[in-house]
Amino acid sequence: MSEIKVNLKQGNSYKVFIRAGISAEIPAHLKKLNLGNKYAIITDSKVERLYALTFSKSLKKEGIQSEIFSFVEGEPSKNLQTVEHLAKRMIEKGFDRKDTIIALGGGVTGDIAGFLSSIYMRGIPYIQIPTTLLAMVDSSIGGKTGVDLPEGKNLIGTFNQPCAVFIDPLFLKTLSPKHIRNGLSEVIKCSVIKDKELFEFIEKNMDKILSLSQESLIKIIERSVKIKAEIVQKDEKETLGIRQLLNYGHTFGHAIERMSKYKLLHGYAISIGMVLANNLAIEKKLLKKTDAERIKKLLKKADLPILTIQKPTLKDINSDKKKEGNIINFVLPKKIGETIIFPVKCQTK
Repeated sequence: MSEIKVNLKQGNSYKVFIRAGISAEIPAHLKKLNLGNKYAIITDSKVERLYALTFSKSLKKEGIQSEIFSFVEGEPSKNLQTVEHLAKRMIEKGFDRKDTIIALGGGVTGDIAGFLSSIYMRGIPYIQIPTTLLAMVDSSIGGKTGVDLPEGKNLIGTFNQPCAVFIDPLFLKTLSPKHIRNGLSEVIKCSVIKDKELFEFIEKNMDKILSLSQESLIKIIERSVKIKAEIVQKDEKETLGIRQLLNYGHTFGHAIERMSKYKLLHGYAISIGMVLANNLAIEKKLLKKTDAERIKKLLKKADLPILTIQKPTLKDINSDKKKEGNIINFVLPKKIGETIIFPVKCQTK
């Protein structure tokens, strides 16, 4: 089993446990962590059927109290109304400040559950158990939580680190190929910003990854988690600018998601966003066309989109969280494995 520690200040450090089959060991780990009297399992309607009911029963066998709280699956549920609904249900079931939340699901679930844990009775602990590749390599690590507004993605949220993250690649066996590719987009992002060797591994092992080879999956998950942990450790709350490197492809990507009314999957939008960011990097004479083509080729090999009918303009990304005054900080690659933060003036509304 791989254990990756996310070393943070102010007692916020935690471990990420990665192993095929680790989900069966979580009840024993919870006993060791001793985080609360009972656990609120936050999940969506799909994961409730697939895993939450069985997981709750496994906790019960170990004498651990839990209650399942679910919401309708999908990005449209990622809003303040869902958070309020879940909070009211937890209050009805008697959850208090000595209890703990478990986020069991994908990125939407993790963001909602993490945000809820930060504000429920002024804050209770939470644990991440991601069930999608996207959540495993990205949203479950780093403590960014939040919900969407009509004006933009993740505009309401908090920094709230989990107490532990348990990653079981066996969950991915029930994930559709579309959602495997959705998560692979974020793995490719990590490789471009920080790890050329990971990029080359994906190039050579795409078929194994898409066929869910456990060895290949564990390798790309472990490396992506390490990359994110290394960056988060240096800049937990994005105050120094270092953590912004993780936003490669996201400035355009978030605008594309919003323009699609969130019908386009996050990783698919980020794939297009990376191509647009690369074009901007070429325009600014930062990136060679050969590297841009190599990245585009890998995205196509993963069967991810590289084009959009309606390209977002600087005006479309005015509501981006990374906007400072009339400046938007784009993350642009100089080469595969190295990126920089590049400020661009945007239009005022």
